[in-house]
Amino acid sequence: MRALVFTEPGQVVLRDEPAPVASDGDVVLVVASSGICGSELHGFRSVGMREPPLVMGHEFAGTTPDGRRVVVNPLLSCGRCAACVGGRPQLCPERALIGVHRPGGFAEQVAVPAASLHEIPDSMDWTQAALVEPLANGVHAWGLAGAPSGRVAVIGAGAIGLVCLLVARHAGCDEVVVADPSPQRRRVAESLGARTADALGPDEAFDAVFDAVGLPVTRAASTAALRAGGTAVWLGLADSEARFDGNDLVRAEKRVLGSFAYTDAEFARAVEIAGELDLGWATAVPFEESESMFMDLAGGRTDVVKAVLRTGEV
Repeated sequence: MRALVFTEPGQVVLRDEPAPVASDGDVVLVVASSGICGSELHGFRSVGMREPPLVMGHEFAGTTPDGRRVVVNPLLSCGRCAACVGGRPQLCPERALIGVHRPGGFAEQVAVPAASLHEIPDSMDWTQAALVEPLANGVHAWGLAGAPSGRVAVIGAGAIGLVCLLVARHAGCDEVVVADPSPQRRRVAESLGARTADALGPDEAFDAVFDAVGLPVTRAASTAALRAGGTAVWLGLADSEARFDGNDLVRAEKRVLGSFAYTDAEFARAVEIAGELDLGWATAVPFEESESMFMDLAGGRTDVVKAVLRTGEV
């Protein structure tokens, strides 16, 4: 089978790989679509959680041997610890991700646990299906913020920022401001119902701010733009540093929450609402172009907000 393989730091190669073999509890999925995540574009630059050779890809969908159309929850957990028993498998100390700790969806076939499958309707096209996993991140972050009913802002109009916008709008939030320096990405956010800006101003006062970037400057902006008592939710992982005014958090009783992945119920909720949202901003990419597209995005290409690799017909 063909697979896009992380072969060494800074390099992916489209090449032939042995077809996967299902272990106990697994099924071999024929992959139809797989989204390229920003975490992969950063993570392949060095050896860390991802160790080459590795087939990456944790946002994917396909068909089972018995013909069911499914998306895959890539989060694996032990099922026994306090976090798992308490319904928070994303905090499991033994958690793992398909596409990070075992082969993922950048391939024509992949072996996945049968318990990770969620069926999707025939009305959901494959490119849209690959966005369910990012959407689940938005569902989780929205819940952490307490489903705010007032003014909401999102920093970053990449895929994670856009799904945060869509979840907020779907929940009935009338005013969502999306900040991004890219005019093209701001236009996408505007088409989805947002007011946009280059950056959030220091005189803003939002009930909740979602930072989908994760740089020191965006983390500082997320807290500065909060009203007293507001909540900043950080999803972005671009940098480990965080520089913000701690005294301001104390005096204004602001909150900062980290948001990682999702619960099983939130992933299921993403499957449920995906068909009600405008997910048409993703770009379908034929699998034979996967290597060049991945390297272009890693090199800074910005005209594609979200690339979805298609192993079948685009």
